[in-house]
Amino acid sequence: MALSGVENLARLPELKKRLFWTFILLAVYRIGIHIPVPGVDAAALADFFASMQNNTLFGLFDMFSGGGLKSLSILALGIMPYISASIILQLLTVVSPELKRLSKEEGAEGRKKITQYTRYGTVLITLIQGFGIAVGLEHMKSPTGAAVVLSAGWAFRFVTVITLTTGTIFLMWLGEQMTERGIGNGISLIIFAGIVAGLPAGVINTVRLMTSGEMTLFILLLILAVMIAVLAFIVFMERGQRRIPIHYAKRQMGRRMFGGQTTHLPLRVNTAGVIPPIFASSLLLFPATLANFSNVDWLQRISGYLDPGSIVYNLLYVGVIVFFCYFYTAIIFDPKGISENIQKQGGFIPGIRPGAKTREYIDRVLTRITLWGSMYVSAICVLPMFLIRQFNVPFYYGGTALLIVVGVAMDFMGQIESYLISRQYEGLMGKAGKLKGRR
Repeated sequence: MALSGVENLARLPELKKRLFWTFILLAVYRIGIHIPVPGVDAAALADFFASMQNNTLFGLFDMFSGGGLKSLSILALGIMPYISASIILQLLTVVSPELKRLSKEEGAEGRKKITQYTRYGTVLITLIQGFGIAVGLEHMKSPTGAAVVLSAGWAFRFVTVITLTTGTIFLMWLGEQMTERGIGNGISLIIFAGIVAGLPAGVINTVRLMTSGEMTLFILLLILAVMIAVLAFIVFMERGQRRIPIHYAKRQMGRRMFGGQTTHLPLRVNTAGVIPPIFASSLLLFPATLANFSNVDWLQRISGYLDPGSIVYNLLYVGVIVFFCYFYTAIIFDPKGISENIQKQGGFIPGIRPGAKTREYIDRVLTRITLWGSMYVSAICVLPMFLIRQFNVPFYYGGTALLIVVGVAMDFMGQIESYLISRQYEGLMGKAGKLKGRR
């Protein structure tokens, strides 16, 4: 009998334990969001962000921080510094022979060193961002003129930088523990939890606008229809594949014939998953965030150009998404290794010679479908942003958020399903071994 459904958790205590750890660590993350940075007037800060509710840049950053920016919690920077450091290390791996050797030849030890370098980079980026936020907070005032910082000076800056850096390091550790002890990618689950946590507040604000007459029922229904359509389109595209047929020739080993089967190599339309929009958002949010916490004129102009919804931001956003779709696909998918494995196993693609020609064919097909995948991701991330800006929805819940939520949820459920199938297979193999032993 196939193992499926929640009732099967009782049969798999290890899966229950992993799910337990996943939810406990996510709960710890959500509790940390509500612990504020010391030395800040909470009321003045709330008034300031209430006046900034139409600023889509703050809305976007607050979404990725899980609401930590609005309350200026110890986890206000979220996991984005870690993602920025990962981007930098992956880019350096392409151009640095030493890092390339570590990732390719050193195996697990090399990956450990790269992870260590990523942690050092995360600390450095967090120190820079934390100092920028501390200085920016000292210049902030609520609409009533109240200062956000109770006692400005180097003591406040030092405490704020140390607090925010410690919070990000703790969140990075939390994500690694979630990946190791739980199910799924811990970093993606943290971003997922932060986005989902903002949904109730968005619904409450929408109801408030409906009751006050600032939003009509027609606009609300139109927004819901767009979100449902985008959701269905994301699920359809995330399951989309280009299947390359592979034939295996018959081989005789002793008195038995092996092979002669036909299978396929599935290539996903969106091989890179949710990584490109996360990387792109992180890359564009970094300079824009520093600019928003400063009164320098040229930094303010940069902030204006990089405001989500502006033409410059969206053009850069699309360009960076397309780049990371190709870049990340090239990192996680190796046509040369796949073609060599197919040849070793006696397989071939009909009409294509084994070896170099097979590699070129797979690479060509992958390049074409990645183009369509990057266009799909770009459209999902950008088009709803225009609609939300046009209808003045009070929360940033556009295509980027939907893509991340759906992608992470599908990956999470897929890993649970794979876990169930693998345990079922092990159980069947165990039964077969027992039967064989009895015989």
